[in-house]
Amino acid sequence: MDAVFSRRRILEPAELRSLNQRSDLMGALQMASHLLAIAVAAWLHALALGSWWVLATGFVLGVLINFLYAAQHELSHGTVFRTRKPNEVFGRIIGFVQFFPRDFDQIMHFAHHQWTQDWERDGELIREPYTLGSYLLWLLGVTYWQNRFVGIIRRASGTILEPYIRKEEEAKVILESRLHLAGYAVIAAVSLILGTWAAVTFWLLPMLLTKPVHQLQNTIEHLGLSHENDILENTRSTRTHAVLRWLCWQMPYHTAHHIFPSVPFWKLRRLNQRLEESAGAVHRMGYLEFQVEVIRKLAQKDESQYPMNEVWVVPRTGGRRARILVD
Repeated sequence: MDAVFSRRRILEPAELRSLNQRSDLMGALQMASHLLAIAVAAWLHALALGSWWVLATGFVLGVLINFLYAAQHELSHGTVFRTRKPNEVFGRIIGFVQFFPRDFDQIMHFAHHQWTQDWERDGELIREPYTLGSYLLWLLGVTYWQNRFVGIIRRASGTILEPYIRKEEEAKVILESRLHLAGYAVIAAVSLILGTWAAVTFWLLPMLLTKPVHQLQNTIEHLGLSHENDILENTRSTRTHAVLRWLCWQMPYHTAHHIFPSVPFWKLRRLNQRLEESAGAVHRMGYLEFQVEVIRKLAQKDESQYPMNEVWVVPRTGGRRARILVD
């Protein structure tokens, strides 16, 4: 039997204020550990050049770089550091590395939070329903990177097609795209002048080729869930281990994040515990379990043929549902 909950029944105002408190120390530790891991992987990758070990070191390096988007996500929410400026500076740097400009990403992502699973307004759902073929191309990163590169070039040309970008936001999005392209052009020019493949070896190739690993997190969070305004029915958490939770900046607790997006990443485990105490079970699957199930379902029929107000990707064993009112 479904239970109906209000946000106010999950947390008392005082408890929410406590959870909302940010910490420069915790943010810096997470950021430093992620960047240090990238530095170590890059060093090992340099040592491995010319041997078959380069495949392993390149894989690790690429995965670590791709999952920097988890940092960019938290920086866009302003929950990594207590003050705005460090969140913005690190967000812009990481957005450049990811080919995902910060202002554009922030606008898109806030639309995603406000209109989760709304086909017309969710910034991360403006796409055609998946077929099996289109889903596999997205999962493998082919259409993901096409979307990123073509999008930056188009917006830099002054063409804004995204419905969630307001008229007054267009100028900064266009300028940001142009600055990104200028920066990439400078890196390309310097690489040619110096005759170095460093940018390709330690950045572009590892990141491009390992995107499918990052897509395991990107695809699991909402696909196959309800499109109604019901957080516990339109958002999924991930069942995984501590290393991947660190790599994802605790985003496997995704349902808790969507209910209270102002809570810093390092408090999401505690928030998730409170959520499950109040609301019962949330939708949760493992990465590979989800991929097997969604591919099996899409092999049967396209996403558009499944009911929009129902959950159609669930564990084979089923699971409890709980509802939360959005207020």
